Amino acid sequence: MRKADLVTAISEKTGIAKVDVLVTLETFFKEVKDTLTDGENVYIRGFGSFVVKKRAKKIGRHIKKNVAIEIPEHFIPSFKPAKVFVEQVKGNVTSLPSNDSE
Repeated sequence: MRKADLVTAISEKTGIAKVDVLVTLETFFKEVKDTLTDGENVYIRGFGSFVVKKRAKKIGRHIKKNVAIEIPEHFIPSFKPAKVFVEQVKGNVTSLPSNDSE
């Protein structure tokens, strides 16, 4: 499902205009990004948590030059689904669709 499909589905189920749903989704995404950028986590009960994880510095390798490089510590966004969400997916997904159309 793509963002456009999500907007269409929400619009059809709620009767809200697609443009209003799109604006709402874009605002939600922006708020989550801004909050994570500020170092705060976003918790949505029953859905999951958007959290900032710290990655320690490490030594990597530049493959083309075959030299070791230091990768500094950095922060990455992460999503941890709620237990209820995980259980619902576990209990209902029987097989994954094939990606032949892409």
